[in-house]
Parts: sequence; C-alpha cells; structure tokens
Amino acid sequence: MNGLSGISTLRRLWLGAALAGSATALAGAATADISPLLYGPEPDAVRSGGSLTYGSLVEPPALDPFHQGADARIRVTTLIYQGLFYEGEDGPIPLLARDFEVSDDGLVYTFHLRDGVRFHTGGEMTAADVKYSYDYIRDPDNGSPGAGDFNMIDEIRVIDDLTVEFVLTSPNASLPMALGNKYGAVVPAGTFDADGSRAAMNDRSVGTGPFMIREYQPNSFLELERFADYWQPGLPYLDEITYLYLPNNAALLVALQNNRVDVARLGRPQDAEQIEGMPNITVQRWPALEQKALDLDSNYGALSDERVRQAISLAVDKEEILQAAIGGYGTVIHTIVAGMQESWGVPRDELDFQGPDRERARALLEEAGHGSGVDLTLTTIIGYDWMDPAAVTLREQLAEIGVNLEIRRVDLGVWIDNFRSRNMGFTFNDWATQPDPNLLFFRHFHQQPQGADFRNWNNDVASELLRQGQQESDPEARRAIYRDFQKELARSVPTIMLFSADHVTVTSNRVHNFWQHPTGWHFGLVKTQVE
Repeated sequence: MNGLSGISTLRRLWLGAALAGSATALAGAATADISPLLYGPEPDAVRSGGSLTYGSLVEPPALDPFHQGADARIRVTTLIYQGLFYEGEDGPIPLLARDFEVSDDGLVYTFHLRDGVRFHTGGEMTAADVKYSYDYIRDPDNGSPGAGDFNMIDEIRVIDDLTVEFVLTSPNASLPMALGNKYGAVVPAGTFDADGSRAAMNDRSVGTGPFMIREYQPNSFLELERFADYWQPGLPYLDEITYLYLPNNAALLVALQNNRVDVARLGRPQDAEQIEGMPNITVQRWPALEQKALDLDSNYGALSDERVRQAISLAVDKEEILQAAIGGYGTVIHTIVAGMQESWGVPRDELDFQGPDRERARALLEEAGHGSGVDLTLTTIIGYDWMDPAAVTLREQLAEIGVNLEIRRVDLGVWIDNFRSRNMGFTFNDWATQPDPNLLFFRHFHQQPQGADFRNWNNDVASELLRQGQQESDPEARRAIYRDFQKELARSVPTIMLFSADHVTVTSNRVHNFWQHPTGWHFGLVKTQVE
C-alpha cells in the first residue's frame, strides 16, 4: 500500500495470567511446537532469497549483547542472538526454551530446551551453555547492564543436556520475559574466557539467531548473512541484510528516493510527509513501546536538590516539545510508555509536578536558593534527530523560570559510557522496553547493588516498591504497587518522561511482509521477503 497508513490501537499488553506474572499459567499454555508469532506474521506465500539494505541514522557502538547497553545495538543483535524466550507483544513466547514448569512456590523454574539448536560456531546448544550464559550475565563483576534483571536467581542447575533449573531466592513475576535477549543471550560455554573476546563480537557472531555477522565496518556498514543451520525450518527468508549508516535525515530520505536503501525507520517521523505519495515506496506507522525522556542525575549540580528537579518538571510543556521534535507522530506520556498506560499507568491528574506551571516552578527555585537562576548543560546524542529541535524548545521553556541551558551534542558511545558510569548529568534519553513494569523500572531506578540506579536517585521508598512489585503475583496488588511507584517517580523527578513516538517506516515496493515490533527492534526482518 502506498501512502501513510493510520496507526492502529496497541493491543492490551500482558493481561490475564501473563500480565500478572503467573508463570504457571503461561507454562501450561506453552507447547513443544514453534509459535507462529515468533518474529512477526507469516507471509501469504514463501519467497526465499535476496538481499535487503536497511538505512539507519544510528550505529551500534558494539555488537556485544552482554556488555553494550545501547538500544541501537539491541535493534540489530536480536537477529543474531537469542535467549530462552521471545519478547512477544502479549507476553513471553518460548524460543530456545521448548516449554517449562514452575514450582508451586514460584521459586524453581524448569526449562526444557529445544533439541538440535546450533551456534554460529557449529556446536550444538546444551543446558551447560544456558547455565554459563545466564550465570555470566547475572554476575555483577562482568559488567552486564542486564545483571539487575536476574538478581533474584540463587543458582542455575544443569539437570541433563536439554533440561536446566533456575532456583530463585524470591518469586519474580517477569522472569520469563527477562530471559529474552535485550541483554545477553545463550552463547557457547567459555565464550568470554579468552582475552579480547568482547571485541571479537564485532567480527564474528557466536549466537543461535537466524543471521550471523559477515562483516562490520564501523561508520560505514554492517553485513549479516543467513545462518544455514538455523533451527526454525525455512527461516530466515532473506539471504543477507546490509545496514547502511547514514549521516543525517536528509541523506536517508535521498537514499530512499534513489532506491539505495530498501527499508528505513525515520528518525524524525514527520519527514514522512516529504515522501508520502511517491511511487514505489510504502510509508507505515506502528505503535511503540518506547519513550523519549529527560533524565536528571541527582549528583549533577543543582539537580541534587529535589525542588530544582520538581521546578524543571513544572516548567516543561511536553506537548510543545512533542510537536517540535516529531510533529503529531506520537503521544505525550507522564510516568510510563504509551503502550502500557492503559494496563499499568496512573492518570495525569493523580500525579504531582506535571507542567506547565511556571509560576509554581519559579517559586520552587526561589525556595531552593536559586532565585537568581541556574546554569545547566543538556546533553543530546548525535544521530537522534528528534533531540535537536527538542533541545532548543526545552531551552526556551526553562529560560522562563531562570534555568539557562548550554546544549552539548555527543556521540552515542560517549553517552553510553556516561550512562554506564552513572555520570548522566542532565540529558535526553531514548529507549524501548519489554511490556512489563519490572523490566521497565527496576534496573533503571532501584538502588544499587540490586538495581543500577543510573540517575543516582537512591530513593528508599521507590526501591522498596520496586522490590514488592517484582515479587508480587496477584494482578491487582501488582498494579497498585506500580501505581504507588509512579506517583513517587513523579514527585521526586529523577526522570521526566516526555512522549512515545510512533515508529514510522519506509519500505520500497520490492519488500514484502515487513513488520515492525513495538519495541523498535528488528525482529520482523526474519520473515521479511524481497522480490
């Protein structure tokens, strides 16, 4: 179809047993069959072979899924690496796990693995590889940004080659979804034993995914090729994918018009209007599980005072920033991503410090001793084009309450280093989530060492609520806990969630069965076809 399609309403996510974290019910529904929901919709007819070029404005700083936290990395490595589960739109779907059971007390998960799964290195996957991989992720000494997702695991036991047990110290309602591959994956035992093993992941892949690395040239391109021994019969349909990294949106639009690239997701969704109606291309909008946010590091200057953070929150006009950044191609949010608002969110009128209310904001700055003004530096990321107009708009808004902004643009790798070292300062952020509140909130906002607390919030009340929410299995009790957490998030302001942007993709008409996962990750390329 040509032209801009209307956005569909995002289905309710994680309702019923899966939403509540009732893994027993989820396990009962799992079968040994391969779910048709893996990697998107089935095509009307099988068309195998061919190459596809994907145009991208952002490049992963590295291809290591264990240590690299950038969303730009996750988008790509979901094609190369796999975990025990797949991030389904309505809950986790068994992937490398064939099925599983959970003990009555919720403390022992027994996973039965798929037989005949091979690594890109040629070896066959066993329970020993699963144990090694998840033991590595959960060890905080190894520096994985996903370690906090597994802090409740006490022990991983190999029962036989195709059976592994996870023993927990406390129940965790979102363990199956955490066993996807946002962070980590199942790799051969001993993968990280050799010196230089992390860097080697830029040159060769050791996963089980449908594609493997052929060549990666930083600042230029990444080539993936079909994994001939992939365990899902007939997949992937494409022989190869080339990611072509382009310097800006203008170059991306030209590449689309000249058929230099076959698929792209626009960094500025409103740019779709420039190419809408052009022959031989299709523009589509997709619902999103992601957020554009403004993060406030409690260790950075005046932001250590809660009243200053509250004043900034009151000064921000989110609708104005949304329009400046992406036009009308998104939804203003407050304490949770748009796709989870209906199931998990708190109405705006129940949250404090929601702007714009600049008179109240100026009074708070005066009370905090900053009546004469505050100087801050706002960090933005090169390649995230929405941030540039959003930064200018934010600077104008904060100037009205006496906050003076200097804007500093940095490469994604520099930003990630600051993020990992909890030296974020005052910065825009852009990230997707799996559809579970524990996975959205715990790692980011729980105190160390259980969480990463990237913003140095160190909030006792919030951390206790997050601990309770992780362990609670009753649906209504769990919702109540996360509502209380969001109210504390809004009150103390370690972050200001701004908006969820629709995913806007452009495909050439030689591309068929393309589908965009709501996280923005590239799962759908596994079943994409080309003429």
